[in-house]
Amino acid sequence: MNNPRTVAILGLGEAGSAFAADLIAGGVLVRGYDPVGSRTSGVTATASEAEACTGADLILSLTTAHEAEAALIAALPGIAEHAPYADLNTASAGLKRRLAGIARGHSVGFADVALMAPVPGRGITTPALVSGECAPAVVGAVNALGGRAELIAGPAGTAAIRKLLRSVFYKGLAAAVTEALRASREAGCEQWLRENITAELVASNADTMTRLATGSRVHAVRRLDEMQAAVDLLAELDVPSYVAAAARDWCAELAAEGSRLNVPGSRIGSGRPAGDP
Repeated sequence: MNNPRTVAILGLGEAGSAFAADLIAGGVLVRGYDPVGSRTSGVTATASEAEACTGADLILSLTTAHEAEAALIAALPGIAEHAPYADLNTASAGLKRRLAGIARGHSVGFADVALMAPVPGRGITTPALVSGECAPAVVGAVNALGGRAELIAGPAGTAAIRKLLRSVFYKGLAAAVTEALRASREAGCEQWLRENITAELVASNADTMTRLATGSRVHAVRRLDEMQAAVDLLAELDVPSYVAAAARDWCAELAAEGSRLNVPGSRIGSGRPAGDP
């Protein structure tokens, strides 16, 4: 399906409103539903999910993961046979598969859409991965509207898996930076640490990725001691050590694995190679 003229948006919060504004600016009729009403000028407000979907060529669900299933069930009576239903909520692969099953049971085409960047400032151009039975139609429709959707082979849930795996890294990195800066503030060296972290991020490359992926396994025991010391420091600074403690525990697990598998450098007394960060 290309060039949809009418799009239903379920959920008109920050993300839904941004999508709606871009679509309206592009000449698309947007029918919207949100329990608290529309905050975007030009949206044709409706009284229910089913009413919003009536006459729509494409449905975009931008509620929340908690509300996604109820929104789909409520929308079903109004969805036309040709109109694909795209769930853009950040949710587990299991939930996306369950939604796909519900849609399939009502002869509705379903696509799992994972938004891969913050929506504010990007709107319809937010990069997205799309999987599921109706993914090709949704990719074609979204890109015809000015979007940046990429087709991912696989059933509903495939795109969600990729999004959440990336979240483990990216949100974990954000948590580590936040915890480290909070501790550096208490230690009186926040600006130094900000500059140090910035320099490391700017200088990162493929070698950085290799070092991060392999270093903790090879040097697990030394890093276990190092992270225990970091946990102790944060305790002295009266800063919760969620990330530091998790890193310590992960190093302990890697050290135990290394001992079982006889990985060089992962055992007690392995020493510190020159240049190991």
